[in-house]
Amino acid sequence: MKHSLLLTLLAALALAQAPAGTPAGTNDPFPQPINTTEGAITVKFTEFAIIPGQPQAPRIMAMSDEPGTRRLFVSDMRGVLYSVSYDGKTVTPYLDLTAANWSVNVNSQGSERGFQSFALHPQFAQRGARGFGKFYTLLDTSNTMPPADFKPGGGTHTHDSALLEWTAKDPAAATYDGAAPRELMRWEQPFANHNCGHMSFNPTATPNSPDFGLLYLGMADGGSGGDPFKHAQNLNVGFGKIFRIDPLGTNSPNGKYGIPASNPFAGDNNPNTLGEIYAYGVRNPQRLFWDKKNGAMFMSDIGQNIVEEISPVNAGANLGWNDWEGSYRFLDRNSVSPDNPRADAKVTYPIVEYGQLDPLLQGSSAAIGGLVYRGTAIKQLSNLLIFGDNPSGEIFYVNADSLPKGGQSPIRRILLNDGGTPKTLLQVIKAKNTAQGRTPATRADLRFGEAADGRIFLLNKADATIRLLISD
Repeated sequence: MKHSLLLTLLAALALAQAPAGTPAGTNDPFPQPINTTEGAITVKFTEFAIIPGQPQAPRIMAMSDEPGTRRLFVSDMRGVLYSVSYDGKTVTPYLDLTAANWSVNVNSQGSERGFQSFALHPQFAQRGARGFGKFYTLLDTSNTMPPADFKPGGGTHTHDSALLEWTAKDPAAATYDGAAPRELMRWEQPFANHNCGHMSFNPTATPNSPDFGLLYLGMADGGSGGDPFKHAQNLNVGFGKIFRIDPLGTNSPNGKYGIPASNPFAGDNNPNTLGEIYAYGVRNPQRLFWDKKNGAMFMSDIGQNIVEEISPVNAGANLGWNDWEGSYRFLDRNSVSPDNPRADAKVTYPIVEYGQLDPLLQGSSAAIGGLVYRGTAIKQLSNLLIFGDNPSGEIFYVNADSLPKGGQSPIRRILLNDGGTPKTLLQVIKAKNTAQGRTPATRADLRFGEAADGRIFLLNKADATIRLLISD
């Protein structure tokens, strides 16, 4: 009797603690795992270039092609920008952001801070053009003395993130020959994680198009976990957003960059919206990329603890976070609601998403885009949208001409042909680490690179090697 009474009291207490109408949560909204064999593609690869770095491998973050000077540029998260010849045989340190004379003070402590991204102006090699010699770096800095343009809604002041403009005198010079950088904007970071992300000029924009020379920047939600200050949905806060700016303009509040009149909130006469915002509701955007066939823009966004996503990005789009994690209503750090997915017509949901608990991912996952391959050199990859999983080194694809509407059922794998054996990138890296005399990596930290001629590169932070996908 006492036992039954106790159970009744406990049940009543549990009901009292759960507000009426609270949906039941789940940490796995995808009951069917990613198919490991159906539609799997195997692609050959070759080692293209080695980025120097001893005893630790460089933390390779981003790649950009500069056709005017016939070089690829590659960044190390620790603060060095390298140039790489088109044949991969020559690797040269182009700019060391950590050099004392620049006073940049790169903060590369921990796994998420450092030299995050860079972008070469599309007129970088065009003498006489406004963008001649100009390129941009997005980084975390320990110098917190300058006033920030964008401040968080709480937290502590751990460090700052800054967007810097550099101007080379001779873009074709082997090393940077310009003066100290000009700061365009600065964010006061409230936590050590979820800092600035990827940035890029739209590679599909032609010189006479409205988007030409406009810089897109992914800015994470400020960190901690769960977006505790609701930054991503607040249009008056510069966190959890994708910005679009004219780096050569002057009509911003600080006068150091331009805000395009075509930005969705630039002309709304609302002091509570930032004109720099192109899209909002993002958590940790680590890659922005475009489809050269139709100009469509996409983003990979690393999820909280449940859903990883690749999403389309349009002007003014609300990408959901932290009301939604992928297609599912966000409840807390460890659960989403399985009920009524994609229920808000005003939210832009992912084209594809997957669960962090999928057995293929070894208990850890982080989506990373990505590119849309419209080339023909590697026939089995033609017309595919390619993305990957950061830690596991898994590479995936979906059909770029028939984009899915969420879920992980359309996801198919791309494996690397390593001497006749299909492998993930992480498996390839582990073998390389062993040959290097290093402890085999436990994660790949995958990134993608793409040349103007359509070549696809695989970058990582674990073995200093850039790999090139090749045809059979």
